[in-house]
Amino acid sequence: MNYKLSTKTDEKDKQQSVLQTALKRLIPLMAKEGKSVSIALCAIAVTSAAALLSPIIIAHTIDSYIVQKDFTGVLRFSGLLMLVYLCGLVASYIQIRTMGVVGRRVLFNLRNALFTKLSELPVAFFNQNKAGDLISRINNDTDKLNQFFSQALVQFIGNFALIVGTGVFLLAINFRLGVASLLPALVAIILTQLLSSWVKRTSLESLRKLGGMSGEIQESLSNFKVIVAFNRLDFFRKKFKAANEENYNASISAGIAANTFTPLYTLASTLAQLVVLAYGLLLISEGSFSVGLLVGFILYVNNFYMPLRQLAQVWSSLQLALAGLDRISEVLALESDMQVVAIAGAASDALLEFRGVSFRYPDGKEVLHNIHFKLSVGKTYALVGPTGGGKTTTASLMARLYDPSEGAVFLGGRDIRTLSPEERTKKIGFILQEPFLFTGTVKENILYGNALERELSNDEVTVLLKKVGVTELIAHFRDGLETQVASTGDTISLGQKQLVAFMRAVLRSPEILILDEATANIDTVTEQLLESVLDKLPKSTTRVIIAHRLNTIENADSIFFVNGGTITPAGDMQHAMDMLLHGKRSS
Repeated sequence: MNYKLSTKTDEKDKQQSVLQTALKRLIPLMAKEGKSVSIALCAIAVTSAAALLSPIIIAHTIDSYIVQKDFTGVLRFSGLLMLVYLCGLVASYIQIRTMGVVGRRVLFNLRNALFTKLSELPVAFFNQNKAGDLISRINNDTDKLNQFFSQALVQFIGNFALIVGTGVFLLAINFRLGVASLLPALVAIILTQLLSSWVKRTSLESLRKLGGMSGEIQESLSNFKVIVAFNRLDFFRKKFKAANEENYNASISAGIAANTFTPLYTLASTLAQLVVLAYGLLLISEGSFSVGLLVGFILYVNNFYMPLRQLAQVWSSLQLALAGLDRISEVLALESDMQVVAIAGAASDALLEFRGVSFRYPDGKEVLHNIHFKLSVGKTYALVGPTGGGKTTTASLMARLYDPSEGAVFLGGRDIRTLSPEERTKKIGFILQEPFLFTGTVKENILYGNALERELSNDEVTVLLKKVGVTELIAHFRDGLETQVASTGDTISLGQKQLVAFMRAVLRSPEILILDEATANIDTVTEQLLESVLDKLPKSTTRVIIAHRLNTIENADSIFFVNGGTITPAGDMQHAMDMLLHGKRSS
């Protein structure tokens, strides 16, 4: 299955109202935040009411008390105005605090959902997508949503309520003057609708370029030793510079698009105030309007256009949040094609069987074609062949890291796709060519994935290791089981990493133990020690050994030659050597 995430912008929401699309996609994220959102909405209503009452109080004070030089009335209404402002201030604090917590909880849940989804996806997904881009989706894209929920959403709702309320007051005070003051806003809103898809498109491209740059950084840092060893710092600097330049250009375009609305609404506000001032003075000269009402009207115009300007900035934040949500939704919408399924079919009498198996990677050539073979209990099998012949792919199919493109793999008489992950991993031990360790201790890495033994003490772990004959391997670590390990593996050698992986696999007493070049990075003495450990495995354990060094497979019961999409029984050691030499020449 192709799991390649999109790297191109699209306009799938272009045909819908942007606001309608936003509400449809963002509201479900707050489904569990009903109580907090209700409190915030009540606080927004109080804040808007305070903003709507203050101009009319000022207008009444001017006409009734200032003009009449009644300073007692002025002081009384000044106190009332102060009380209104205080109520608005407290309500504003409550709404900001409440929505800030909501935003953090949405961020927490969204990141959990993303990471859970990633953990459910198969190995193929991670082969097709850069780790840096995935990290950017979890960190940067979700943070854009957090900023919107905790900051912009409050402003959006509050400003929208204030705009509607102020518009009603403007039309109620003087309908003709109100219509004249609102006309510039109507033009600005129409232009906003026309420009919204462009703003979202540039924001999405900026996020994708940021993800690409994160991918370049992750690739460079994880391979820094190789870069230094081959003195290719110039090459990786050039690659990063190119990615950084693309991100810079995309962010400039997104910044220009996001800031287009602010000067547009500032111009509309200025025009509206000029219209109100000119028309208002005309009405005053005609005797149909008072000075207090004109001052109040101008304050209402400011109350209308100031949140409208802020709304323009929030609108840009909304487009950025939607762009981030697009990238997040792309991951959340993925479904693994490696599910446990109920399949009716003939069982197998072998421990492991490939029945008509073919396999190809997405957008790649066929690696295996119509493969048939069986593995029996307690035998040792070797897979040999030239580099790139398909040995590791064959082993990966055995462990169900991938599913065949065609055919089926049977384990313990059942189609491997019908086994739960717990059943499958209990039956199969896999020592990878490049073992990965997690940050922690040697003990924690040995017990990784071994749920029943996770809480054991050091002494109990030592007893278990003694049973399988690997206690001597602990002596290779400075602090024994408590030796600290970093995920990069820099705290221990590559050979020691292989020893940890070996103990991790053997401790499970698997039915099948797959060793993919398991002794490639260790010395001869340790290799002989591991051979003695393998000899102590239960007689029922089947071993599958992938190796380029033929001395490691000389005791194999059967040898298979893997190359050119086929797996052929190789017979004895000499025949295997002849096939390997011929295969290398032909490849």
